[in-house]
Amino acid sequence: MSDSDSEEGPDRQLKLVVLGDGTCGKTSLATRFAQETFGKQYKQTIGLDFFLKRIILPGNLNVTLQVWDVGGQTIGGKMLDKYIYGAQGILLVYDITNCQSFENLEDWYNVVKKVTEESETQPLVALVGNKIDLEHMRTVKVDKHQRFCQENNFSSHFVSAKTGDSVFLCFQRIAADILGIKLNKAEMEQSQHGSVYNLCGSGQENCITSSKMAK
Repeated sequence: MSDSDSEEGPDRQLKLVVLGDGTCGKTSLATRFAQETFGKQYKQTIGLDFFLKRIILPGNLNVTLQVWDVGGQTIGGKMLDKYIYGAQGILLVYDITNCQSFENLEDWYNVVKKVTEESETQPLVALVGNKIDLEHMRTVKVDKHQRFCQENNFSSHFVSAKTGDSVFLCFQRIAADILGIKLNKAEMEQSQHGSVYNLCGSGQENCITSSKMAK
């Protein structure tokens, strides 16, 4: 084995855009993933929040995820096309206790299709039901979620930004799917409840930053 065989390959970088109505938990989802925190007070995202996080996928592949958290009020805005352009992954997020946030994803997805229709490579689209800690208040039935996924070839995810349940797994699976990497059951179970330390490294290796961009 040569020295080069044991060297780490170059970092891959993926752009993930998080879309959906206001109050469905997009920012909470992004901050839970990138910073492992949860803010109890709702604060509307104006324009765009931007997060970076480095993860390690099987095969010792370093992947830097750019998470673009798009404000819920931007669906009719001029900048939305620019936010979506060039994304390798789209997360359509809704609140499982809010039927309207689910119904409105059709509008968000129509914008995605319009922006990406002439792209050589289509982004992977993930349907993300948030707030599973409020399962007792669920109004969007699971079969409705699954049917929307099947009709549009979305990947399917259920998470709780509040508790962290399955948040890291959601982003890990999306990144792996984009790169064509298979995750085994043990790897998925390890990240099911947000235990990201073994997979992400520690300290500065996580490359966590956040910045805001106005409209």
